Amino acid sequence: MNERTMVLWCPDWPVRAAVRAVPEPVGAGSPVALFDHGEIYACSAAARAEGVRRGLRMRDAQARCPELMVLPYDAALDAREFEPVLAAVEEVSPGVQPLRPGTCALRARGPARYYGGERAAAAVLAERLVGLGVTDCRLGIADGPFTAEQAARRAEEQDSVVVGKGESAQFLAPLGVGVLERPALVGLLQRLGLRTLGDFARLSARDVLARFGPAGSYAHRLASGYDAGAVAARRPPPELERHIDFEPPLTEADPVAFSVRRTAENFVQDLLDRQLVCTSVWVEVHTEKQQISSRQWLHPRWFDAADLVDRVRWQVGGEVVQGPGAPVCRVRLVPETVAPLADHAEGLWGGGPDERVHRTMSRVQSMLGHQAVVSATVHGGRSPRDRQRLVPWGDKPTGGRPPDRPWPGSLPPPAPATVFGEPQPAVVVGPSGRPVGVTARGAVTDVPTRFAACRTVALTPVQAWAGPWPVDERWWDSDSRRAARFQVVGVDGSAWLLTVENGRWWAEARYD
Repeated sequence: MNERTMVLWCPDWPVRAAVRAVPEPVGAGSPVALFDHGEIYACSAAARAEGVRRGLRMRDAQARCPELMVLPYDAALDAREFEPVLAAVEEVSPGVQPLRPGTCALRARGPARYYGGERAAAAVLAERLVGLGVTDCRLGIADGPFTAEQAARRAEEQDSVVVGKGESAQFLAPLGVGVLERPALVGLLQRLGLRTLGDFARLSARDVLARFGPAGSYAHRLASGYDAGAVAARRPPPELERHIDFEPPLTEADPVAFSVRRTAENFVQDLLDRQLVCTSVWVEVHTEKQQISSRQWLHPRWFDAADLVDRVRWQVGGEVVQGPGAPVCRVRLVPETVAPLADHAEGLWGGGPDERVHRTMSRVQSMLGHQAVVSATVHGGRSPRDRQRLVPWGDKPTGGRPPDRPWPGSLPPPAPATVFGEPQPAVVVGPSGRPVGVTARGAVTDVPTRFAACRTVALTPVQAWAGPWPVDERWWDSDSRRAARFQVVGVDGSAWLLTVENGRWWAEARYD
């Protein structure tokens, strides 16, 4: 007999989580859609009423609904916003299994016995979530998570659907095979004329296994109402953050750092007791004037107590250097990223030099400002300058253009070693002494024989050259650009990346 399971479903949860994070208020009936990799990932009911569907290209969705509000999909935000809902469900009944952000399952037996029935337990849970601000939640109770989720998806707002014991097959029979959420299998079943779960369930289990394999056999069991999946209750996340209050408030960085040492030691020891280490931490400094200075600190290895004390001292001292601040009344340590201790064990030759460099750079950054110390990273682009990206020291290089995607018109390898911040004037002439140019069809007007780069007075004979590589960017825009790149090697051994644009030559980079 399958276990009685209760599934909580919050419709359009990704959209709700994204709208909550928007600074400006969004109307309840506004059409909203989330896009991921250029396609619609989720949309609101108002957007669906205008014809917007999941999987549409963004341009097609906006053509169907011009007033559509489009937001990027953030999986981390989606899960983070659902965490308070899971905590509220655990207050009603422990043992919750998150299925995905917006959907969770729990065993129905305990709440049903405590609250006087399955419907009563579902009503208590819905009422608890309404108090949390989740105004649309739907519940389903059945034999197994799959049938319970299908029941929840057919419930009314703030209501529940209960499928009696042993009635899963009858309930699932009229549903379309699309609820199996296996696109390849669903497409094949529909081509075979099997439109509903009942049609699929009537097939022989042996024939299904022989024709569709183990995955098809499992889907056949679900369609037949034999959901052997049991609720795997999650373990509530431990309370890892720590804080210390100062009474009276402190005004100097050194006393604050001295006082926070014991808290930092407890913070690190609690993690080690769980065989965890912290590689990214938020330090919040609360002042007497209700101001909060919040900063994320990263570590190349993992934080120990001394590292945390140093970060607190630097952050408080940096606030004092950059401007007068109010006395500090609280310091809070919140782990952002934790990892198993075994993943960060020190290598055979240690990691001292990297750690010392990181401590020095972090110290300078705390005095000069977050954006004052940066490190260079590479992301996608066509020109060497486009591929450069400066990231504040310690920050993860997120949000850049992916370098592994095709970039038509990009410079072929090898890449230049020195890229100028601004192109330097250059001169390239042919045998007659006239400047070399490139026609609209990409043909060279003369053979480059001599050149000068970076304000060099004397012209250097050309030993070898390659090109041109045309650059035609944003031809549809007023900011369009048409140019051509050359690789030029002089007889002195110097190698350059030169560009001709509007009849003028520029040196973009140098090969060392």
